[in-house]
Amino acid sequence: MRVSPQCVVRLHYVLSNQQGDVLDDSWKRDEPLEYLHGHGNLMEGLERALVDAEVGSRLSVTLSPAEAYGLRDEALVREVGRQAFPGTDLRPGMCFQTPGDAGPQIVSVVEVKGDSVVVDTNHPLAGETLSYRLEVLEIRQATRAELAKGHPLPPGTEASEVEDRKVL
Repeated sequence: MRVSPQCVVRLHYVLSNQQGDVLDDSWKRDEPLEYLHGHGNLMEGLERALVDAEVGSRLSVTLSPAEAYGLRDEALVREVGRQAFPGTDLRPGMCFQTPGDAGPQIVSVVEVKGDSVVVDTNHPLAGETLSYRLEVLEIRQATRAELAKGHPLPPGTEASEVEDRKVL
């Protein structure tokens, strides 16, 4: 079987930045990534590179910032009231997940100034050229339930147990 739309793919990866620093390594964590191909679960550039790969395939993929987490946008660095972070001992470099217009987003603390905090809502890897080393471990057809939800589900999950995300 080859990677194609409607397949669930399990893979290991190593993510590095342009300087060669390893940012994430699923082998070290012994935690392969599983995703539903063709449903926006991965960056488009990674999905394109994986099309037609087979179990055992090893690939190297480099993504420009625009293909990965986007270019940095300095307009996304702004000052907010300190009350947005109640009861927290804030320090530069701390990250928080907050609700955003397009879903959850990561907010990084840049500076703490008395009653205000400078935050950066760019993705932490925005502006970075990223390299992935990938190894495909498993490919299987997605279940009806997984297609309804748009992502892999625990083994044995029946379609009747999930709400179909498709609008009629």
